[in-house]
Order: sequence, then structure tokens, then C-alpha cells
Amino acid sequence: MAYTKDDILEKAKELAQMIAETEQVDFFKKAEEQINENQKVREMIASIKSLQKQAVNFQHFGKHEALKQVEEKIDSLYEELDQIPIVQQFKESQIEVNDLLQLVANTISNHVTNEIIRSTGGNLLTGETGAQIRNKHGSCH
Repeated sequence: MAYTKDDILEKAKELAQMIAETEQVDFFKKAEEQINENQKVREMIASIKSLQKQAVNFQHFGKHEALKQVEEKIDSLYEELDQIPIVQQFKESQIEVNDLLQLVANTISNHVTNEIIRSTGGNLLTGETGAQIRNKHGSCH
């Protein structure tokens, strides 16, 4: 059976829905919500954004010493932010969700490649399709 692009996109939407309902995504949503409700975190993020705007202005006007000081403040705030447990949990959950998405993408990619090799009579161990094998042996004679 030949599948259409629309068939595949429909299955992709089903897979996306399944992923959206995983423990990893659920934890990510809860951590993100807690971050948004945390006054200290919100204030720190606002400070960072404000300092980043200052940094852009200092850079634009060539004020290198002021830029260096602002960048140090930004780094310091990021370090402080990273020490807050909910921020650590949020970052870990981002990594877990991203890892899951990468795993799904790699699994699909590898399976498609293997299926092409298998269906053309190729060699899975060498990664060659049937046509590559036939051409290699055909050109040796």
C-alpha cells in the first residue's frame, strides 16, 4: 500500500498528541507554570531582559567597559537563577522532552533507511542499497 503525504501527516499528528500526553511533557508544563508563578524568578528574568537591552545599547555606542559590567551582572543573575530548584527542574524537563523528540526523529529516520535498504535487497550491515551492491559487483567485472 502506498501512503500519501496527508496520511503520513495525520499519523504525525497522532504521534505528536501521544508525545504531548507523556509524563515528560506533563512535568515540563507543571514546571513552566511554577516558574511563571514564582515572583522571584519573574523579577530576575525581567532584570535580565532589562540588562540585555542595556548591553545592546552599550555595544551599539561602543561603551565597552559598561558593556562588560552589564554582561557580568547578566551572568551573575543567570547563575543565581540556575540555583533555584524549580528552574533546575524546568531545564531538566526541557532536556527530557527534547531527548524524547530526538529519539522519535532518529527512530523514524533509521527505520525508513533500513526499510529502503531491505526492500531493495541491500545489506543492512554495510548500509548499502541493492542498487549500490549490484553496481559495485557489476563494475568489478
